[in-house]
Amino acid sequence: KYDQLDIFIVGFSDGMGISTTTSQGSGNSIMIGPDGYAQLPYVGAVKLAGLTISEATALLTDALGEYIKIPSMSVMIKSYGPRKVYVMGAVSSPGIKEMSIDSLNVFAALSAAGGVNNRGRIKHVQVLRSIGDTMYYKEVNMDSFVKKHDMVQNLALQDGDIVYVPESNKIVFSEDIMPYISGWALYKSITN
Repeated sequence: KYDQLDIFIVGFSDGMGISTTTSQGSGNSIMIGPDGYAQLPYVGAVKLAGLTISEATALLTDALGEYIKIPSMSVMIKSYGPRKVYVMGAVSSPGIKEMSIDSLNVFAALSAAGGVNNRGRIKHVQVLRSIGDTMYYKEVNMDSFVKKHDMVQNLALQDGDIVYVPESNKIVFSEDIMPYISGWALYKSITN
């Protein structure tokens, strides 16, 4: 979704009527909409989300081939659209994080959320992905990724994935015990 594609067809200098003007100049580009479809002249809406470049080229060649003779066509990605990942649980800044395609992994998502807070269970980070009507779940150990360089733990994410850091029941000395000690010390200093 939201990827921008350049389409070049031999014999059609204007890209077969696909002409756009942006702040970067004019070109023969189309954008894949939020529904996964791109609007093209002659054929209308074509579902391109989830296809590889070669699959998209073959699909467009077949679809457009019914209306015009295409000796050769190439499709290239002009720019990738932002991907959204939900980061929830024991992190500093939970919420929806917009991420680039180059850094779409668990570690980058946790970094975008300000990192795991004092109560987060870094060894039990959960990645949830919805495919159709089914929710899939995988647990990763980010402590192992950072300390042991276990690359398997840093899963690649997809648009719409959920990264959840559960809270532990551990006692954090500075938050759970220190206020009582400070209060007791203040009480003792006042009463003595």
